[in-house]
Amino acid sequence: RSTCLAKRVIACLDVRANDNGDLVVTKGDQYDVREKAGDNDVRNLGKPVELAGRYFQEGADEVTFLNITGFRDFPLEDMPMLEVLQRSSETVFVPLTVGGGIRDFTDATGRSYSSLEVAAEYFRSGADKISIGSDAVSAVEDLLAAGKPSGKSAIEQISETYGKQAVVVSVDPRKVWVDSQDAVPHHTIRSSVPGPNGEEFCWYQCTVRGGREGRPLGAYELAKGVEELGAGEILLNCIDKDGTGDGFDIDLIGMVSDAVTIPVIASSGAGCPEHFSEMFKSTRAAAGLAAGIFHREEVSINSVKEHLDSEGIPSRM
Repeated sequence: RSTCLAKRVIACLDVRANDNGDLVVTKGDQYDVREKAGDNDVRNLGKPVELAGRYFQEGADEVTFLNITGFRDFPLEDMPMLEVLQRSSETVFVPLTVGGGIRDFTDATGRSYSSLEVAAEYFRSGADKISIGSDAVSAVEDLLAAGKPSGKSAIEQISETYGKQAVVVSVDPRKVWVDSQDAVPHHTIRSSVPGPNGEEFCWYQCTVRGGREGRPLGAYELAKGVEELGAGEILLNCIDKDGTGDGFDIDLIGMVSDAVTIPVIASSGAGCPEHFSEMFKSTRAAAGLAAGIFHREEVSINSVKEHLDSEGIPSRM
């Protein structure tokens, strides 16, 4: 077998406060995390520190915490998230990534904090990497408008100080069907499945604010832009696939992993171990990430790795 980098399997924990103010791990269905029945409370799948410890024991190569608490206005006053990192880093000895709210902000007293200061606090609390979402979209929009990097974006500042490997960009695209390859000024691809009205082509629109707002920027352009700005890795979600369990969006992952030289983490849609092997065989992605199937114990991380091994795909056992 020729030598190549082992494929990583990553457990992702969406962390937010429930209606009682407790920090819980939740899982969305196309980004909606509330129960459909009963009291409509936030779906509670466990305690962040305990789950992170379980995933480390099960063989996760990394653990990612995404802070999806609604407010996030004052990330440094969000002590519970810092405490989750501190406590997890005592028992979890694989890289920890944290995302959500890592950006410039001004607190209630009028004091301003830079994204670099926010990131520094997360790193001090035990994070190995930080994940930037909506701010990455703004940074690439600015890059494309100016034609050159400003040096001021969170991606540039944090990668300059801590190294590229410390910066992950989390992308939340949505598939948009079009009739022809040149119907929009964005990078379009021929889809492996036709659209609802027989469309053959699509592009992937970047969103911000937890998928609530679409931007005139494609995932392809975003990926190339964040690599230029100094991101070390791309966490590639897909809103259409989120919570479906019917497999990764191979078209999207193939498009983005071919467009950049930095590692791409495939996310959204995994429902069984076979989905990981299918995705690794079809794309250049470096890692596969899942959340709900691991939290609900429908699939174990170990079973994913054993399956990859049986398919001749190297992973760290």
